Amino acid sequence: MKLEGKTAIVTGAAQGLGEAIANRLAREGADVVLADMNAEKAAAAAEKIAGETGRRAMGMQADITNPQDCAAMVTAAVKAFGKLDILVANAGILKAADITEFELTDWKKVIDVNLTGYFLSAQAAARQMILQGSGSIVQINSKSGKKGSFRNSAYAASKFGGIGLTQSIALDLAPHGVRVNAVCPGNLLDGTLWQDSLFEQYGKTQGLTKEQVRARYESQVPLGRGCTYEDVTGVVVFLCSEDAAYMTGQAINVTGGQEMR
Repeated sequence: MKLEGKTAIVTGAAQGLGEAIANRLAREGADVVLADMNAEKAAAAAEKIAGETGRRAMGMQADITNPQDCAAMVTAAVKAFGKLDILVANAGILKAADITEFELTDWKKVIDVNLTGYFLSAQAAARQMILQGSGSIVQINSKSGKKGSFRNSAYAASKFGGIGLTQSIALDLAPHGVRVNAVCPGNLLDGTLWQDSLFEQYGKTQGLTKEQVRARYESQVPLGRGCTYEDVTGVVVFLCSEDAAYMTGQAINVTGGQEMR
């Protein structure tokens, strides 16, 4: 139980990787707030996690592109659980297209959610963590934050920016005992985002079937398989725990060897 007695917020936590992270943090002893645009699904996921782990969990609506929502998210966590030790900034979106066809509205939406939303979430959490003199912020980034992504410019730009933001916030918050790191997963081929959206998007932009998309992405991984939720959540727990007490400003690859920088 590496996180016994900790309180955490996970954004984008109503389903998929965010829900898996919240579940893993609870299994490690943390009380968790699941924040998401979909309040009903967040509440249902929180109820399930509380039942399975015995930890306190609550779901709430939050739009991370809205600074008032981000502040309210932190206030709710402190009111419910007394403090805020961990923020996992997981919420994100992806829209793919060739650069010549990328709609400006789509570009702005990806940057707004993935980069500005991370900034606003971290800012709200940092204000509380500075008062406490401790805390850990973890951004869920991507291998696309380390290397450009084919017909996926907005997402890669947002994730490259996220690593720069992580490093910069880490410098700001180090004097206050608050650590800031990022996790860069590989392709979560069996995850919600891929199953509900990316296979279809990439199939259209690359002219491939779903099976061909999977084969293409698996063939790029030295370890020969896609990334799993468990691969990611284990690293998140490590970064949030005292085992990583001397780590800040890092962007840790979880890519099966696909990215090594």
